[in-house]
Amino acid sequence: MPKSTFFTGQPIFNQVLSLIPRSMVSSLVKEHKTERYCKKFRTYDHLVTMLYSVFHQCSSLREVITGMQVMSSRLSHLGIVSTPRRSTLADANEKRTESLFEDLYHGIYKRYYGSLPDSLKGKKILNRLFVIDSTIISLFSTVMQSTGSYGLNGKKKGGVKAHVLVRAKDNLPCFIRLTQGKKGDGSFLPIVKLPAGSIVVMDKGYRNYKQLISWNEQKIIWVSRLNARAVYTTVKLNELNSYQQSLGVRQDAVIDLGNPKTAHINPIQRARLITFYDAATGKELYFITNDLKLVASTIADIYKRRWQIELLFKRIKQNFQVHSFLGDNENAIKIQLWCTFIADLLVKIIKDQIESKKKWSMANISSLIRLHLSTYIDLFDFLANPEKALLHYTHPSEIQMSMFPDQTRGA
Repeated sequence: MPKSTFFTGQPIFNQVLSLIPRSMVSSLVKEHKTERYCKKFRTYDHLVTMLYSVFHQCSSLREVITGMQVMSSRLSHLGIVSTPRRSTLADANEKRTESLFEDLYHGIYKRYYGSLPDSLKGKKILNRLFVIDSTIISLFSTVMQSTGSYGLNGKKKGGVKAHVLVRAKDNLPCFIRLTQGKKGDGSFLPIVKLPAGSIVVMDKGYRNYKQLISWNEQKIIWVSRLNARAVYTTVKLNELNSYQQSLGVRQDAVIDLGNPKTAHINPIQRARLITFYDAATGKELYFITNDLKLVASTIADIYKRRWQIELLFKRIKQNFQVHSFLGDNENAIKIQLWCTFIADLLVKIIKDQIESKKKWSMANISSLIRLHLSTYIDLFDFLANPEKALLHYTHPSEIQMSMFPDQTRGA
């Protein structure tokens, strides 16, 4: 049988898993010592099981285990000897540290998209642009405290907050931190490390003047919206030409941002306040930035890029299961979320690798992987040319049957 008519490789799930270097997992196992108390259910087995759950959008431990038992004949391709029990998976989700999965996500990202350089000076705006935002994933238990009102039982639903830094050119989180839902957004800024020359966009909820001053010293441009409680003094008004006004710029002012009464705590800093009219919504928006050179309409366009992260949150919540969790403890919830981010990252890597041959949406690739996890067909060949790949595809069982002569043909 010609090689082009039968793909004798691995199921799609294994092809996806091959994007994760086993050496990286082994290194993290040694670093976090995650197999000290779980010798039979190895860390890699745990990762494979959780990724199976994420791609299949499983909502219970039974659904995960029985689903893997059905494809038990293919587990050897995944590097798993046997499927775990429900209790084994539940114990691993509770006891194995979620920090390993956090480091694994960031390690995979750096492998395929590189580390951030020390400086981005001289690069185009899109290559320098980063977006900061957070999203809350609601829980049906009180295991993690969240914001919002109390229910009739006097308790408040729990929630996980994902603080995310997205590099605009990759449309992927390059840094993520998971906290309890009640954690303020401003607490995320001090742990974010950005190269000099970066442009960072954030919503008005990130009001941390000390961090803004630190970014000024690091030559990092920041763009945000004016908080209603912000105190400032107008220094001068910049002139606007007719073209800027036609784009929606109403006013461009240089301000001193900060309260003189608390200047000994948060020093006053020179900034810029831009008033912009959004014709689509009919609203007036107020942008602040430490950049005093870019034209006002460019600052407004930079802030519009913040919606890119909203689309990313929507993508993850639509393509994967984040409405129910396999455990009711904080560690299990975080492990499942980290595996969800890893799954989204793997789909994005696949999309980028076949982008030059054929355009696919993230939703379509995610659906294809979910429906054909155990199918033996070359994933990349199929995505590059679906019609041609299916035309030359033959199921292994059909080939095996053709090896035996038809006894009734000569009768």
